[in-house]
Amino acid sequence: VYDTVNALTQFKEQNTMEYQFLGASGFKVPVLGFGAGTFGGKGPLFSAWGNTDVDEAKRLVNICLEAGVNLFDTADVYSDGASEIILGAAIKGRRDDIILSTKVTLRTGEGPNDVGASRHHLIRATNKGAQAAGHGLHRSVAAPPLRRDDAGRERDVDAG
Repeated sequence: VYDTVNALTQFKEQNTMEYQFLGASGFKVPVLGFGAGTFGGKGPLFSAWGNTDVDEAKRLVNICLEAGVNLFDTADVYSDGASEIILGAAIKGRRDDIILSTKVTLRTGEGPNDVGASRHHLIRATNKGAQAAGHGLHRSVAAPPLRRDDAGRERDVDAG
């Protein structure tokens, strides 16, 4: 974590954040993002990465935003969802200032639909992640265009 803080501080002093379009979406993202894999520190893998709590996460989010880094990445499997919860607490009240990215296709349970990119799993995982982070669901600009059978999902997203 110290190396990340040091690098962001140096970056802020020497540069202005560069933004690029995300594919053909028309949506701009910073060229640097912050990964929240250390948030939570549960289990053998993620505890080896780190054990960032809410207070430290808030500090890191502040440093990132001051340096122009407003893209935060997490996953539902990071510390069994604790990463999403801690990141959600750290960005509370700042949802309009940040871009939140989460990965949701990895296995999260024993059931046959607890893994993958099926419509069922994606809907369940994104709703659960948004709830864990304490935020409403916003349209994913990186997702492929909606198909006709996704019209119901589009209405859900548009409704917030």
